[in-house]
Amino acid sequence: MKPTPPGWPRLSSALYCEDARKAIAWYQRAFGFTVEIVVDAPDGSVMHSEIRYGEAIVMVTEGSAAREVRFGVPGRAPATVGGANTQSLFLYVDDVDAHCARARAEGARVTCELADNDYGADYWCDRSYGCIDPDGHLWWFSQRLRNPPV
Repeated sequence: MKPTPPGWPRLSSALYCEDARKAIAWYQRAFGFTVEIVVDAPDGSVMHSEIRYGEAIVMVTEGSAAREVRFGVPGRAPATVGGANTQSLFLYVDDVDAHCARARAEGARVTCELADNDYGADYWCDRSYGCIDPDGHLWWFSQRLRNPPV
């Protein structure tokens, strides 16, 4: 495989949020993301943005019933379509207990409480939690407790 462009992971995700600016600020406070770029649309909404957590990049843009179809399909925040999700996001963090406390303090709805997930001596053990952000996106955060044997 050829290397990715400098500073870009092989995979990134994009999220539609009802108010992208508000969502970006929340992701900074609750999850610890930093803002790389925010590009305004002519109407003042967010046309494109990139937020970063370590090497992970998530793009956040406006997604509402009033937003025109982009790239051939409509984009909507899960909260606007009954909470349905077609993907969830997963990130490793350094201290999952502190991360969960911070997210909860900012209003994340924890749907899966912190727990150790041990897949046995031949695999790994992670401590993880799951939560829903204000726009209804499902997130998973984990901290590796044990790597598989080499």
